[in-house]
Amino acid sequence: MRFVLAIVCFVIAAGLIGVGVAQRTVLAGPSSVSAHVELKEEAPVTVISGAALNAYPRTQTIELSGSNRIFVAYGRTADVLAWIGDATYTEISVDAVTGSLKAKRTLGSESTVPNPAGSDLWIEEFEREVSARIPVNVPRDVSVLVVSDGENPAPSSVGLSWPLDSKAPWSGPLIAGGAILLLIGLIMLVWALVHMRRRTGPRRKPPKMPKIPRQARYKPRKPPAVGPGKGRRSIARSLVAVPVLLATSVALAGCSADYWPSFLSAEPTPTPTATVDPAAELPPTAVTIPQVERIIGRLSAVVTEADATANGDLAKTRLTGAALELRAANYAIRGADSSVAALPPIPAGPVKLTLPQQTDTWPRTVFTVIQDAADPTVAPLALILVQETPRDAYKASYVIALEPEAVLPDVAPASLGTARLSPDIKLLQLPPSAIATAYGDILAKDTEAEHFAAFHVEGDTLRTQVGLAKKNERRAALPTTASIEFSHEPGVGEIVALASNDSGALVAVSLNEIEVVKPVEAGAAVNAVGAVKALSGKATSTKGIRAVYADQLLFYVPASTNSGKIQLLGFSQGLVAASEVP
Repeated sequence: MRFVLAIVCFVIAAGLIGVGVAQRTVLAGPSSVSAHVELKEEAPVTVISGAALNAYPRTQTIELSGSNRIFVAYGRTADVLAWIGDATYTEISVDAVTGSLKAKRTLGSESTVPNPAGSDLWIEEFEREVSARIPVNVPRDVSVLVVSDGENPAPSSVGLSWPLDSKAPWSGPLIAGGAILLLIGLIMLVWALVHMRRRTGPRRKPPKMPKIPRQARYKPRKPPAVGPGKGRRSIARSLVAVPVLLATSVALAGCSADYWPSFLSAEPTPTPTATVDPAAELPPTAVTIPQVERIIGRLSAVVTEADATANGDLAKTRLTGAALELRAANYAIRGADSSVAALPPIPAGPVKLTLPQQTDTWPRTVFTVIQDAADPTVAPLALILVQETPRDAYKASYVIALEPEAVLPDVAPASLGTARLSPDIKLLQLPPSAIATAYGDILAKDTEAEHFAAFHVEGDTLRTQVGLAKKNERRAALPTTASIEFSHEPGVGEIVALASNDSGALVAVSLNEIEVVKPVEAGAAVNAVGAVKALSGKATSTKGIRAVYADQLLFYVPASTNSGKIQLLGFSQGLVAASEVP
């Protein structure tokens, strides 16, 4: 009976292990699904839609060939199409019925596109030669852009592939169950062999054999080498050892989580719950945090090079508005007087705060704060980044050093972004368009300014440096043969107001402070020194010298219902113009 049970266990074990292994081999389906299309009509750009990329679940692999140079980038679908603009392009989609790829060519007024490499719109980009095989994992609202060099046709061969679910959830239990039955069968077999030996062995004492005569001389012999045992017992041990090793290896081979039912997995399956996405009804953000980090890195590299060579044309590729005006003036001053120091550099990061505008149109605005990783003691810089068109790079229109005690208001996370407010909005304590003039009055008149009570002046270091008290010191230091006049006006910077969480706003403005020094007696002259002399090209003048200092200012402006005051969060200042009075 024991032999019968052992044989039954062996047969069932062989069946279970065989079925379990078959589920992972001959019975397993394909490991991936793929589709391919050859583009017969030429276009400079190919777009693989997010819907096509997500025709099957899991990651996607893009295969391209048919061009000497291949550039691939992916970004939000709206951004990709906006960058293409009026250019002819081919869109790749998936046929819902057949599952094959199909191509649709859209004619445009442009037969070429600029080189897309390095665009700030892309989430990620790749460059290959001759052929490319690129794995990605993008959502439905992201599309892939493919070009050659913008002038030649895009790669003509496009393929997509997706890995399929190759799990065999019952393979593990079947193999493990078979291994257990195999061990049980082996135990039954050994038990049967032992029992059989006991039954067939001798039942009485054998007769004594006569003693063998003892040899006269005994010579020790070398003991034979120990070898494998023989007989029934050693055979049984061998029979046990081999199947045990086999069962153990088979059982271990089924330990992968893909070969066990999900309810046996160590990680519980999360239960879906009904949630409301706060960003569902909001416009998309202008950029993501990784994009901002990449933009800051590129901007820092360009401005650093421009500062080293005083190259204004290079600076224009990453600066605009008040930030460019101040940099260009510094380059001109250093060109005339090498002893003048360069402006503080723009570090590459790290990025401490990102507040993008909620928008799907252009121009786009982003507020960000960066710290100098090489010198944490340097004040953080607040940058206003602006992208005018989809094909333009983001440029810094303001580069403002934050005040030592500045505390930024609470703002939305980068994933939600914020709204850019109108300069004339009436829901703040002062409209953003009136901030520069009101603050200029405080610098000129101090407590006599109309809106002095609306501003938090304690800790305002710019007021200490160039306010009314300093202006009076300048007047007192002039000789009696000269006079000085102060005035102010809005600067070249565009007014930027971004909403904060408490219905207030971060407001960036520019203010020009103007000084005019004139002689007051006939035949007298005034002297220009330092940066004013270098920029004006005049050492002395009998007519007078006019100097313009530009202030880039960042304020927090509370809501009109808030009892708080307008606070200066940071500023950057420098000479931007100097000339002889006409």
